[in-house]
Amino acid sequence: MDTFVQQIINGLVLGSMYALIALGYTMVYGVLNLINFAHGDILMIGAMVGLSILKLVQAYAPDLPGIVKLMIAIAGAIPVCVIVNLVIERVAYRPLRNAPRLAPLITAIGVSILLQTFAMMIWGRSPLAMPQVMPSDPVHILGALISPTQIMLLILATLAMVGLVLLVEKTKMGRAMRATAENPRVAGLMGVDSNRVIVMTFAIGAALAAVAGVMWGANYSSAQFAMGFVPGLKAFSAAVLGGIGNIYGAMLGGILLGLIESLGAGYIGDLTGNFLGSNYQDIFAFIVLIIVLTLRPSGIMGERVADRA
Repeated sequence: MDTFVQQIINGLVLGSMYALIALGYTMVYGVLNLINFAHGDILMIGAMVGLSILKLVQAYAPDLPGIVKLMIAIAGAIPVCVIVNLVIERVAYRPLRNAPRLAPLITAIGVSILLQTFAMMIWGRSPLAMPQVMPSDPVHILGALISPTQIMLLILATLAMVGLVLLVEKTKMGRAMRATAENPRVAGLMGVDSNRVIVMTFAIGAALAAVAGVMWGANYSSAQFAMGFVPGLKAFSAAVLGGIGNIYGAMLGGILLGLIESLGAGYIGDLTGNFLGSNYQDIFAFIVLIIVLTLRPSGIMGERVADRA
């Protein structure tokens, strides 16, 4: 029972980060029908900027509470990630809106490589240790352990996802985003500024990725220039698993992916003598993804994005 609770906690922590990243993928796809494969590297930028800010805070204000230091790092990483993502949208994606779908896809891969190269030039090749600002003593829950950093991560992820749902469902901007996702031409005829909606979509996705990036680095105590590739790929898989274009599907897919990885690595690894343990945990998520897409190609939530004329 203790092992089960521990793996559930680990899965929720991991899945929360996947969900935050997957929301960026699914929002951009819903509005633009574009797969932004550079989105995982926005997480990397957030982690590296957060690491740099944490080092500065540690040097000049070491007596601040750890949670305040992390919030300062997140507050500093968000605008940097938003600016980077908006520059990418303006320079790399906007000129290709009417191009064949393969063109922006290849451009996104190129942007991802550029971001990794720039990060390598700024922060170096080697992994950097994230300053430990939160208490290290774990909290005991039903025989399992959870660190204060993970508790903070779960709270921030929950607040971010609830805030996004309220924005999309209850605000004028949210209605404009839903209208643009349904049919951008008709939305434009109804007075919706599609460019503004797209810019806001990229900005919100970047902000969520920044939160995930800083907390990813804090949870694993390190960051490096190529760290965004695998989480980005898994988060995209989570978005597809839940139903691409559906924000609820992205949240569900992210949580499920995290739980599948943790339970698979914990239980199947034990049964096989760790032959299929934590070193091979990636295969569990993708096996389930293949099965779900084989049986239900539109994903679990089953929402199809309207075809663009």
